[in-house]
Amino acid sequence: MNYLFAENISKSYGEKELFSDITLSINKGQRISLVARNGFGKTSLLKIISGKEKPDTGSAFLRKELTIGFLEQDAVINEGLTIIETIFDSDNPVVKAVKEYELCLVENTTAAKLQDAMGEMDELNAWDFESKAKQILTRLNVGEVNRRINTLSGGQRKRVALASVLLHEPEFLILDEPTNHLDLDMIQWLEEYLRKNHDTLLIVTHDRDFLDNVCDEII
Repeated sequence: MNYLFAENISKSYGEKELFSDITLSINKGQRISLVARNGFGKTSLLKIISGKEKPDTGSAFLRKELTIGFLEQDAVINEGLTIIETIFDSDNPVVKAVKEYELCLVENTTAAKLQDAMGEMDELNAWDFESKAKQILTRLNVGEVNRRINTLSGGQRKRVALASVLLHEPEFLILDEPTNHLDLDMIQWLEEYLRKNHDTLLIVTHDRDFLDNVCDEII
């Protein structure tokens, strides 16, 4: 099953040409690392593939209704939100139920409101999702879930963005330097998590061990 087809795409900034005439196809089940020297346009290519930028020439097509998760190298997060609000920023009913339940736990809420939230969790069978969220947040050491994004360091913000992308389990996961700001234990956990939970990946990384342990192909 084809997830992506990009044909003859090129990109320049001013007089600097990053790349030209790139044709690329990615199918379900491929786990690919994109390798090139710094400044050769890896991040720009990922943004074009994900639909965030347009190529100067050529075209990139993603499979219709394909769910995509894109971790950008410099992830932009709403600084007015809390960690838990960022993680559960989704219209998915399960995600919304978990978000409401978590907020009830950290706020001084009534017993009736907490009971309603637990009932919604039961109805949507959302407890596994909530448990997975806590596991990811703990493993990535992002801190208290009610802290606001504007109080976090750059490394913590990147880990919050990574947690959010992983939690929503997209069919096609695109990661730009995911091991930046991760210690060795976090990297080893991420390797195992990706091998178990995501079968179609496109990753930019300079971490050769991570590449070898997660990806099957190099472009």
